[in-house]
Amino acid sequence: MPLFTIETTYRLPVYRQRTYEAETLDQACDLAITDEGWDDEKSDVETSGDTYVTGVWEGRDAAYSGRALDVPSRIGEQIQRKAAHFEVLLGLLKVLAHPPDSEPADGAFWRHRLDGAIAKAEAIIAGVPDPQTDGGAS
Repeated sequence: MPLFTIETTYRLPVYRQRTYEAETLDQACDLAITDEGWDDEKSDVETSGDTYVTGVWEGRDAAYSGRALDVPSRIGEQIQRKAAHFEVLLGLLKVLAHPPDSEPADGAFWRHRLDGAIAKAEAIIAGVPDPQTDGGAS
């Protein structure tokens, strides 16, 4: 019977609670994100993530030395599965947002909302802040 070495992982939230002096909430959040000191960190074992597979190799004790196998999507990390599928859904949304010349009478309303959703999704994929919109997706 074949042997497989399976690497599994779970995420353990680590947090800190600090007070920042700033002009606005956005500035305070920026200060917290860029603050590199973690000497007062705490682990939140009550909310650790689900276990997922991060690596599979053929053979006994073969992690990182044996032949690596593809990890099936269904047993990967949930947030990564969502992110990968999100990009597919964004592509479909782009196609549906710009149909050929036929558009219903209220198409401008939906076009505006779809364009906002597309802009936000592209920002998420690019790892940049959400764009400022005046009524698109939130």
